[in-house]
Amino acid sequence: MPCDKFCPIEHTVNLIGHKWKVLILRNLFNSGTQRFIELSKGINGISQKMLTQQLRQLEADGIICRTVYPEVPPKVEYSLTELGKSLGPILEEMNQWGKKHMAQIDADADK
Repeated sequence: MPCDKFCPIEHTVNLIGHKWKVLILRNLFNSGTQRFIELSKGINGISQKMLTQQLRQLEADGIICRTVYPEVPPKVEYSLTELGKSLGPILEEMNQWGKKHMAQIDADADK
């Protein structure tokens, strides 16, 4: 996969390569639209500050949509945009690779 000055792989990694971003996307793919607290509970070890930063970046990049409802207290939901949904096959491949790798580790441990 040769890349020149404008490498698509590097571009993709820059958009979703952060550990927390991938886990946010995983949760939105698995559970659909979620509120901040649901995302926070679904990602072990993420701080509120980090979740906020990652959500803002994903929104700025057009991968997720933030919807604010005019209620008191404010209700905010996060969902995947069409661009975000297009990442589904990439995450599914990561899932399949991870399953194979974990199975190999288990098989090696049993030897």
